[in-house]
Amino acid sequence: MPADFKTILALDVPVIVEIGRRRVRLTEVMNWSAGAIIELPKAADDELTVHVNNKAIGTGHAVKVGENFGIRIDEVSSVTDRVKALGK
Repeated sequence: MPADFKTILALDVPVIVEIGRRRVRLTEVMNWSAGAIIELPKAADDELTVHVNNKAIGTGHAVKVGENFGIRIDEVSSVTDRVKALGK
């Protein structure tokens, strides 16, 4: 494996697990305060989307890991697509 490729594989990239999306009016956002609950149009056991570098690369389901949340990956895109997700 070329040294420059090893360097690329050692990079830290942002991983985001999307639990849902909802559009709201700005007036609603302005009324939020600590303790507000934002209901999402998704059931608690629905599939979640995994993003790397803000690009969707897979799906999974939420799991509890000790006192933390985690995600069990159910499906992941091809290696080619995952490498593309690292680009712009």
